[in-house]
Amino acid sequence: MILDLFFPNRCLHCNRIIDAHLLVCNLCFEHIHFTHYTYFEDNFIKEKCKLLFPVENTYALMQFEKENVSRKIIHELKYKSREKVGKILADWTTERLDFQNEKPDLLVTVPLHSKKLKERGYNQLHLFTETLSEFYKIPFDHELIKRNYYSQAQALKNKENRLETENTFSITKHISGKNILLIDDVFTTGNTLASIAWEILKAGDNKVSVLVMAIDV
Repeated sequence: MILDLFFPNRCLHCNRIIDAHLLVCNLCFEHIHFTHYTYFEDNFIKEKCKLLFPVENTYALMQFEKENVSRKIIHELKYKSREKVGKILADWTTERLDFQNEKPDLLVTVPLHSKKLKERGYNQLHLFTETLSEFYKIPFDHELIKRNYYSQAQALKNKENRLETENTFSITKHISGKNILLIDDVFTTGNTLASIAWEILKAGDNKVSVLVMAIDV
């Protein structure tokens, strides 16, 4: 296409010209630190979540380290209006995540407040989740959880403010007896996920698992 000639797609890490459907070149792809977690075994996220709420299974696609490629990828998705990055991350996830014969019943995303959604124009988790839903044949619900207050991004908060998640979320409908996979972009303290998880657990005889695009180590 003409646009590709004048505005070629470039690797977001090294700036080399790459195919239009790629995020990074082959060389930079090798520098992405995938976690190699398995969904059913103990891992770093599971140990952290267990301190905050009862969790079944956990998975993270990448490590979110300072100045690494995965951090740049997540920032492109969240702050550079590149919603389609979510689909690429989902494709990388489906290549690595095996639910075996114990698929979750429902995929649920961490919601944005309506004000933040209007500012950004999209929830960075939706396309990611919808792509997973189509691949694994698991339904999703973007409306199950409501964010009650507009708040600063977790990454911009100091440690004390990150703990202020009480009553931030509420559940919008009755749900019981479900194994719910809660999806977020980056695992930091786990407090946001914990706040949502307890709403789901209080709602009925539910179980909660966690999937994140990256874990901040």
